[in-house]
Amino acid sequence: MVLRLTFGIGLALAMSASTVLAAGAQAPLQIVVSKDQQSLVVYDGDTVVATSNVSTGKAGHSTPTGIFSILEKRRFHRSNIYSDAPMPFMQRLTWSGIALHASNHVPDYPASHGCVRLPDDFAKQLFKMTERGLHVLISDRQLTPVAIADPFLFQPAVVEPVLLSDVTLRPSVSQVHMKTVEVATIQAEPAQTAAVETGREPPIRMLITHRGQREITHDVQTLLNQLGYAAGIPDGYAGMQTVEAIKAFQTAEKLAIDGRMTPAFVEALYAKAGKGKPPNGQLLVRRNFEPLFETSVVIAQSEIALGTHFLQFQNIDTSTGKGEWFAMTLDNALPGPMKKRLGITLEEDAMAFNAVQRTMGRITIPDDTRQRINQLLTEGSSLTISDMGLGQETGDGTDFVTITHVAPKS
Repeated sequence: MVLRLTFGIGLALAMSASTVLAAGAQAPLQIVVSKDQQSLVVYDGDTVVATSNVSTGKAGHSTPTGIFSILEKRRFHRSNIYSDAPMPFMQRLTWSGIALHASNHVPDYPASHGCVRLPDDFAKQLFKMTERGLHVLISDRQLTPVAIADPFLFQPAVVEPVLLSDVTLRPSVSQVHMKTVEVATIQAEPAQTAAVETGREPPIRMLITHRGQREITHDVQTLLNQLGYAAGIPDGYAGMQTVEAIKAFQTAEKLAIDGRMTPAFVEALYAKAGKGKPPNGQLLVRRNFEPLFETSVVIAQSEIALGTHFLQFQNIDTSTGKGEWFAMTLDNALPGPMKKRLGITLEEDAMAFNAVQRTMGRITIPDDTRQRINQLLTEGSSLTISDMGLGQETGDGTDFVTITHVAPKS
């Protein structure tokens, strides 16, 4: 597929799609913007719904790359940064000022102050097709969603049919003998099918990334308290009381006494508390732009970068309750200080075959967490796996926002 050849029919496709979506439930679409091609493609799974030319940020005002979602929609909006400039059919991607919006000047080269400019007619149609929370991926190169199946990926919990061995027994009188015998009878219950009911709850957003120092400190404080070393209230901040508790533990266990939370100390603390291997990753879940819960996960071969992967769940089969996952991998050159802090010595190749499957194969999620997510999973739910963690753009009133970095061109 050559995207440049589809631009001429992009508006027609958008009009057709918006008509279909208006007639029924809205599909969980995805938007992909390519800065190299100055293009925008709307996908339903791996099917192209609409395309358009765009104009992204010019030199000095480059449009950020990464994983975003639509935070706000306004038909009439004016920039509060650039001289009250009109931004009709605005769809906000960050609270710091990046958005999709209509413009009467959309050249075939980067010309904006960071936003993604859309032709007027296309912007109107796209506005009808989208809703808050819809994901927008911005990359230098063109990304295409690919259907993916892997045991790691979540699937909705389904209601299993009642088996004969599970039914209750009640007394019944035989017609031949007067002696009471036990026979199996199925008690009347509401009709159940293996299918799940979808559309009741908004989709969840998941992020798997490395654990931060605050999460590690919180666990250390909790375990020290449990072992009788007074580390204070577990708040994720290492004050003098926590440092003294660490030294006391190090003294008792004949470790180097420095009061620091080194990997060797953390491993020894977990072993003493009978907690096994210390988790080095975390899974965070949001819904409706608000945190829902988070838990620890284990990332094997932590010296290898996770890469940056985005997956969306949709197309639930009503007869089986199962759905499809579609994946995209983004280029992301990690800053040197981040690699040093995380102990990463080998970066993931975004173009490598099965990159996302290899990354998922290194992540272990607790069974109870997996069951909980299966119960929460609905059409349009998404999963981001990234080394970047919670960036500054992720906050109140957002999904997980992942900003990627591109290696300098030689």
